[in-house]
Amino acid sequence: MADGGQDRLIDAFQRPIRYLRVSVTDHCNLNCRYCQPDRLIPKLPHDEVLSYEEILRVAAVGIGLGIKKIRITGGEPLVRRGIFAFLAQLGRLPGLAELCLTTNGVVLSRHLDALWQAGIRRLNISLDTLDRRKFHHITGVDAWERVWEALLAAQRAGFAPIKINVVALSGINDDEFGALARLSLDFPFHIRFIEYMPIGCNDLVKGRAPLLTPQIMAALAPLGPLEPVPGSALDGPARRFHFPGAPGEVGFISPISHHFCAACNRLRLTASGALRPCLLSDHQIDIKTALRRGADDAALVALFGQAAGFKGAGHHLADGPVNAQMSAIGG
Repeated sequence: MADGGQDRLIDAFQRPIRYLRVSVTDHCNLNCRYCQPDRLIPKLPHDEVLSYEEILRVAAVGIGLGIKKIRITGGEPLVRRGIFAFLAQLGRLPGLAELCLTTNGVVLSRHLDALWQAGIRRLNISLDTLDRRKFHHITGVDAWERVWEALLAAQRAGFAPIKINVVALSGINDDEFGALARLSLDFPFHIRFIEYMPIGCNDLVKGRAPLLTPQIMAALAPLGPLEPVPGSALDGPARRFHFPGAPGEVGFISPISHHFCAACNRLRLTASGALRPCLLSDHQIDIKTALRRGADDAALVALFGQAAGFKGAGHHLADGPVNAQMSAIGG
């Protein structure tokens, strides 16, 4: 395998690729209407999902090319059998600087010890509302209390940072932005407001104008001024701020109003075995077939290069929505 890992994966616009998001499953224990509406999307057969051994091999090749950060996503990664042993193996790969997990938090409380033993310290938890009834409406499951208790338990256990992902949904949670941001005044949580992205087919906000970052920021003005927080080379796309004296942060991910493509440092590996250069594009590179046909590492390096080569200067959401569902991408 290639060694060195010093930014050998650079796209056509001279952006080094240092961050790989890995979906380990398209299964989930929630039915979020913006992610997998009405469960219309057939789930992958077991043999079509990348094995842990295959993911580890892809990750090792990526790290050899300069990948420093890996985030595990789903679906819901905690529903896949064997996840903790896999995370421990992944975290031991030489050259990996940061390993993170995104979860919906529903079963998180009972797995905190296993995650800690596997080496996970950084968590992203999806929570679009502080209202139990709205949570049920969005996700199809009455589990708000379980997610909230998991957040508090993770903080007590020492996980940090704990980021709370909030998708801005017009007419649904737009009256809660202040309350959600206020969590950063009381807890060391990083609240991430994410502009809704037209990915797949759903009717959750059909006919409503999208809520954009300037509107969200305006809703937070009564809480005080937002002071910028310096980023790092391995940061994701969020623009980071905090309120004076707050132990936590507030961030904004703005794919519609403030394209962050110029600083994009990511590729995605789907559970089905494809490298996606961009969340907001249906273009992808099949790496599973090469793996299962016995490709050597040089061939896998070439596929990484192809994926990086397809990263554009920006996304094209203005031309129409992405067809794939979020649950199949591992956004």
